[in-house]
Amino acid sequence: MAEMGSKGVTAGKIASNVQKKLTRAQEKVLQKLGKADETKDEQFEQCVQNFNKQLTEGTRLQKDLRTYLASVKAMHEASKKLNECLQEVYEPDWPGRDEASKIAENNDLLWMDYHQKLVDQALLTMDTYLGQFPDIKSRIAKRGRKLVDYDSARHHYESLQTAKKKDEAKIAKAEEELIKAQKVFEEMNVDLQEELPSLWNSRVGFYVNTFQSIAGLEENFHKEMSKLNQNLNDVLISLEKQHGSNTFTVKAQPSDNVPAKGNKSPSPPPDGSPAATPEIRVNHEPEPAGAATAGATLPKSPSQPTESPAGSLPSGEPSAAEGTFAVAWPSQTAEPGPAQPAEASEAAGAQEPGETTTSEAASSSLPAVVVETFSATVNGTVESGSGAGRLDLPPGFMFKVQAQHDYTATDTDELQLKAGDVVLVIPFQNPEEQDEGWLMGVKESDWNQHKELEKCRGVFPENFTERVQ
Repeated sequence: MAEMGSKGVTAGKIASNVQKKLTRAQEKVLQKLGKADETKDEQFEQCVQNFNKQLTEGTRLQKDLRTYLASVKAMHEASKKLNECLQEVYEPDWPGRDEASKIAENNDLLWMDYHQKLVDQALLTMDTYLGQFPDIKSRIAKRGRKLVDYDSARHHYESLQTAKKKDEAKIAKAEEELIKAQKVFEEMNVDLQEELPSLWNSRVGFYVNTFQSIAGLEENFHKEMSKLNQNLNDVLISLEKQHGSNTFTVKAQPSDNVPAKGNKSPSPPPDGSPAATPEIRVNHEPEPAGAATAGATLPKSPSQPTESPAGSLPSGEPSAAEGTFAVAWPSQTAEPGPAQPAEASEAAGAQEPGETTTSEAASSSLPAVVVETFSATVNGTVESGSGAGRLDLPPGFMFKVQAQHDYTATDTDELQLKAGDVVLVIPFQNPEEQDEGWLMGVKESDWNQHKELEKCRGVFPENFTERVQ
């Protein structure tokens, strides 16, 4: 029986709700057609418009605030990655490594703290502020429905009173329903009339508090971040100063210190040694003018070593005429007597310019000496003094250098070098194009393979190489 009663109540309530909806729909149609007047409250309608505007602005502010927080989080991640990169490239022996690591940790904590405070003091407040709008919006809609019910009850009561045949019982019941509908409507209307203006005015304080919180948090964040950035800047300045004074060793790649073409002075090579400067080395005494065609001369004394200390060429003698003596002493030779050096000296002194000493060397009682003199020719080949052999070298060849470090070319006109590569140095076609600290050359391996200067030649930093010949 209880279940039946419950079902009966439920069915009756459903029927009542359906009847109310039909009555409201009929009343709205009559109002739109102008056959029934509508109770209007312009002041309340203005409050509703303000409410809708406030809800729209608050929803937009909430969306933009969430976007801002997402951007803060993205900046946090980007800053974290950047600091991780700094830690990876900061070599262990560089000064300030521990300080840089600590700064990176504080940077990460500062971003996390800033994001969390924005959530607590801005986003959660924003959510609370907007949380009251759905309930009020529902009550506004319900008030509208109750207003239609009131108008419907009022029109029904008025129609019964103006009827030609009056039914006092129906009129009394209609009046009772009108009073009830009016009471329900007025209770809701009074509450909303007080609440909506108060809610509208609260927006000013809410906006002030929200943006003050964001501005204050951001100000403090940037102050603390500025201190960290200044500390990091001080660490890097210290690193730069100590590196400049060579107080510690930096294990950098040679390509990091390549001299810039066009600079007045080249950068030192990676090992910290001073930049190499072109130096002409000769290991023989300047030849007389007529000895250039003699092909070979004897050293002044057989007791001297085969190589003499490095010196400078006479101002009138080009560097391309540099020569090297190779003196071979027989393994079994009678020790010369005391008079022999003097005789050799007199024979050498009696020689006339233009004459060769080949026959004298052969008939001398000195040990057999084989002397070879090399000189660069205009065609780029090296001929021995006796004409017995030729070495094929590029035109204008001046000297050889050997790469001491790897060099990565940064332009199409540069040579790519590996430590140990031998380079044949040649002059620039236009001397004005030569930058200080740079040489023109062709790798010996490329020249032996291609024999084409246009294809193989290029410039390279002199301080990455060492002269070998």
